[in-house]
Amino acid sequence: MNERQLQILRELGELGSVTATAEALLMTPSAISQQLRLLQRSIPVPLTERDGRRLVLTDAGQALAGAAIEVETALARARHTIEEFVDQPDAEVSVAAFPSAAAAFFPLLLAQAGPGRPRLSLADEDVTQDHFPLLTRNYDLVLTHRLDQAPPWPATVTASTLLREPLDIALPADHPLAAKRRLTPRDVADQPWITVHDGFPLMATIDAIATAANRRLDIVHRINEFAVVAEAVAAGGGLALMPRWTARPHPALVLRPLSGVHTRRHIDVLHRPERAARRAVRTVLTELRRAAATIRSRDGGAGSGTHGTGTRDRQ
Repeated sequence: MNERQLQILRELGELGSVTATAEALLMTPSAISQQLRLLQRSIPVPLTERDGRRLVLTDAGQALAGAAIEVETALARARHTIEEFVDQPDAEVSVAAFPSAAAAFFPLLLAQAGPGRPRLSLADEDVTQDHFPLLTRNYDLVLTHRLDQAPPWPATVTASTLLREPLDIALPADHPLAAKRRLTPRDVADQPWITVHDGFPLMATIDAIATAANRRLDIVHRINEFAVVAEAVAAGGGLALMPRWTARPHPALVLRPLSGVHTRRHIDVLHRPERAARRAVRTVLTELRRAAATIRSRDGGAGSGTHGTGTRDRQ
């Protein structure tokens, strides 16, 4: 028994013939008859009987047709409820982001909040790259990062790139290499390094620098939080990779671009395809793209001054 079969039974009771029912429902008479047979198989008593040339409903058929009206009414209410939910402009939208993206994007999203706007539920999630797609089960939108050479996200999620952000070398402002406008892998290969834990995207760039310099880098510290990394670099603990746009200025650091190695990360937004059916989610996606343009416009040119991070900002 399904909604279509009940609808056919109801129309048959009102119209009195298979042909008229078929015309009303834009179906063929044979399709009407087939659906009636399938419905009858699930019911232990006859639903229709012949009255001359007319096919009419039995008492059981009339009772079921009456119930069909209730079913259609309930389904119409359900559809209306879903339509309201999908089209609600101020519905809640949950957004997760790795911490450095959260620090850059969340304030810009919150600045758009207000009456009639989506109600944001924000969270930071610091996970390894292969776990980002799994977060789309719990959040409407997930801000992620991956390197240029990384494989694409799985087809189970929809992905779009918000930023293609350069990664620069962070070093103390009084470091001898700070006098250079651009660095090479050989320039930095003999320096102590501060980098992320294994499994996080920036490690692939560290490996590429070592390969280009034809020597193993001396990794002395493993720190994921950019705020801590910045302080460690400023204190002379080593060099580090830092994003050019989403990291906040630090007075004791400078950033220098690196030649000879692809040093760029994608900041992508992931979501399950069905989430974008909601108007509020589409609105936040548009606001994320605007925020990305604002963040990108902060690029004053690496090497032209100090640059660093803010509190609890992770890679």
